[in-house]
Amino acid sequence: MGVQTLATRAAGMGVFGGAAAAAAATSRPAQGIRLGFDTYSVRAFGWKDMQLIDYAAKLKLDTVQISSLSDFSSLEAEHLKQVRSHAESVGIQLDAGTGCVCPISKAWKPGPETPEQYVVKSLKVAHAIGAQAMRCYMGSREDRRTGRPIEEYIEATVKVFRNVRSQAMDLGVKIAIENHAGDMQARETRTLIEEAGKDFVGSNLDCGNPIQCIEDPQVTLEILGPYAVTTHIRDSIIYEHPRGAAYHWVALGDGVINWERFLTTYQKLCPKAAIQLEIITGRPPEVIPYLEEDFWKIYPKTLASEFARFVALAKSGHPFSGTMIMEDTTGKKPPEYVAALREQQRVDLERSLEFAKKLGACVKSQA
Repeated sequence: MGVQTLATRAAGMGVFGGAAAAAAATSRPAQGIRLGFDTYSVRAFGWKDMQLIDYAAKLKLDTVQISSLSDFSSLEAEHLKQVRSHAESVGIQLDAGTGCVCPISKAWKPGPETPEQYVVKSLKVAHAIGAQAMRCYMGSREDRRTGRPIEEYIEATVKVFRNVRSQAMDLGVKIAIENHAGDMQARETRTLIEEAGKDFVGSNLDCGNPIQCIEDPQVTLEILGPYAVTTHIRDSIIYEHPRGAAYHWVALGDGVINWERFLTTYQKLCPKAAIQLEIITGRPPEVIPYLEEDFWKIYPKTLASEFARFVALAKSGHPFSGTMIMEDTTGKKPPEYVAALREQQRVDLERSLEFAKKLGACVKSQA
């Protein structure tokens, strides 16, 4: 499928279709909630800070989460001052972000900085651009397969956060820990936040990652919503599989998430947290083998009542039947595929933003 086909898909298929379109047209449960995107959504373009801000302004959004330090052209003070000024001039509120902060995680990249120094540097960048939240994460599912209890990873991360509490408080930037790549279920993330100190640590609530750790995103919202200071919002396909279930991330409105219910709860629990869409399409379906005994070694404390909700979600779904180019595959891709994959990121983000706006998100569109 080429670029023209993708553009036609966005413009000509009514974008949403079916029951999802009807729900979006008749209900606005996200009324008044700020809307933006996480920069990972359009990573293939290689845009830096100013370009990302201009793109958000063009789409008439409220916010952007610059979720990685590498998304900045420079971390020099003068440049960050210019980034803040430009964002303010076009009416875009910024969140900031960084990477892994747990020193014992497989995702941690040792370098000249300690985890504390890395976090403080990222907090200072966030402060310089006027952000009130700085997203980071502990690790990934791989940490749960090392034989080391997840509580040790949580404890190590809590220690890092406590060591930088005074700097975070002085800067007025809240650390937003993401439930990332299956590293923690919602209750574990809540424990980390409370043990570190919820006065300066909150949640970067991700509603796509819970699927990886056999958790219904609605459960994640109910547990972490009161702690959310920013978010990563996307849709998922999930369906039964002979080994348990399979999932596939898709554009907003293409999946099984009941957005009217989700956003009604969101409005009650965390209406001040911006909806930052992190749309990830182009990845093949992944199996979650919860019918195999060995799987439960990595999520041994899952509550039966919450797992039952996950199973019910899987029973309600079906394999994705839409059109999608797969990005995460082996081998070199022809230039035409690379261009189409890049365009797919843009198209899927933009149609997801329109879906969110129809549900009431985006303060600017209501002004």
